[in-house]
Amino acid sequence: MNELAEWDIVTGVGITALGVAAGRAMETHREDGLVSDPYAEAFVEAAAPPVPMPTRLDAADDIEIPWGSMADYMGVRSRYFDDYFAEAGRAGIDQVVLLAAGLDVRAYRLDWPAGTTVYELDAPKVLAFKDGVLTAQDAHPRADRRVVAVDLREDWQVPLRGKGFDPTRPTAWLAEGLLPFLPNVAKERLFRFVTDLSAPGSRIEVEHVDDVRSMLQEDQFRHMSERFGIDMAALWPDEDDFGPAAWLAEHGWDVEVVRSAEVAEGLGRTLENPDQDPMRSSVFITAVRP
Repeated sequence: MNELAEWDIVTGVGITALGVAAGRAMETHREDGLVSDPYAEAFVEAAAPPVPMPTRLDAADDIEIPWGSMADYMGVRSRYFDDYFAEAGRAGIDQVVLLAAGLDVRAYRLDWPAGTTVYELDAPKVLAFKDGVLTAQDAHPRADRRVVAVDLREDWQVPLRGKGFDPTRPTAWLAEGLLPFLPNVAKERLFRFVTDLSAPGSRIEVEHVDDVRSMLQEDQFRHMSERFGIDMAALWPDEDDFGPAAWLAEHGWDVEVVRSAEVAEGLGRTLENPDQDPMRSSVFITAVRP
């Protein structure tokens, strides 16, 4: 395995997953929360990051980091993808793959149809930390959960199939919070693998940001990078934009795209950041394999 995939939960990509968990924890504690993640706060507490992360909005007193806006976005994003999996289950899909699962606990908190298998792909140390916290919390999955320790920049098809993945069955895939960290060659490889492994009726949901490099110049990202000692510019490859919606459409998928701001409005939320541009140009892409 590529040594670059050996990050833990408080360094590199790992600490970004922890920040996402903090956002879900804040959303969980809201009276009007869009999602309920019973383990998000436990992840943050167990990791003890070098710079404290709030898990409740009333504790988010760092004025340089817009934790409230982040919680809004994580709530909207998580709810949208939760609804996606509920719809996939109603369509009879019982095989799910979380690409870069991070600290996602959908296997534990969603109501899955009987017989559903959830595959979680991510770096080994992140998965080990996650499993340790979930064991300490006496958590029990609501589906057949199978973890696959891989580097998503490399060939992950064989390890996935080795865990029992069946490419003859329709699959619901999710790429949430993943694409900005992959070079374009790895993005195309990932979508080729997904396409090769997807039986008719499969679907994939993708979070995509049109202009990642411009996002890095925003004050909130610069402050977070400085505070947590993360070089986001180094984590996000400096390359021309890769259009996943166009790629999927060109390779036989039926594609729909919706902006995160529009989704938020439908859920009664408004996404804002200092530039008044909700998460820059974040979109959610749904593609179905006919």
